[in-house]
Amino acid sequence: MSAAAESPLLRVRGLARHYGAIVGCRAVSFDLWPGEVLGVVGESGSGKSTLLNCLSGRLGLTVGTVEFDMRGRGLTDLAALSEAERRMLMRTDWGFVFQSPREGLRMNVSAGANIGERLMAVGARHYGAIRAEAADWLEKVEFDLARIDHMPETFSGGMQQRVQIARTLVTRPRLVFMDEPTGGLDVSVQARLLDLVRALVEELRLAAIVVTHDLAVARLITHRLMVMRGGAVVETGLTDQLLDDPHHPYTQLLVSSVLQP
Repeated sequence: MSAAAESPLLRVRGLARHYGAIVGCRAVSFDLWPGEVLGVVGESGSGKSTLLNCLSGRLGLTVGTVEFDMRGRGLTDLAALSEAERRMLMRTDWGFVFQSPREGLRMNVSAGANIGERLMAVGARHYGAIRAEAADWLEKVEFDLARIDHMPETFSGGMQQRVQIARTLVTRPRLVFMDEPTGGLDVSVQARLLDLVRALVEELRLAAIVVTHDLAVARLITHRLMVMRGGAVVETGLTDQLLDDPHHPYTQLLVSSVLQP
């Protein structure tokens, strides 16, 4: 096995984020491997969204390191990147899917233009090729191509989320951060969208970190879980094993609360 194959895609050591005396997350360490989907679960206020925002560079760290396997450079401390390098990383090898698609879309441009903008940000310039790629990705997320030139304001929440996913994945990132990707959607819409996300992750061999409070979502699309409470990781393991045989009392409580009639 080559050295590259042995290296994680993301390496996190001793990550903590404090808000004055309040601890958002503390002493978080893990490795994420290419093609792996890691779920972060816990009740509201457990620190999972703070952790996701620290990992994705949306929040600074109080202490700790986050390293990413940069192309041609290997594992690189993200704190050492220039602002230009960080922006380029977010346009290419990283993606972020927000719970509210309005945060991840330009609401004043069409569905096709939302996807085209991300392509243009990495150097695409041929209008015909950009539009064709946008249409291809809208088809991948099962979006009605007759509405490619319509504004997101006219779409349902599920349709907006499909456009956001297409916009995020069009540059084929190696790592995608997802914050409650189906939160706020109807149950029937959630199920189809989750099936779609799972299929795309497998097809593209994406690595992803998924924050969710829904253990059914975690079981469907993640390989491994971290359970957070009070800003700390209290248990981690393969998703099915952890949900079927939780060891920590807090994890047991989470699982039992879902199973109760």
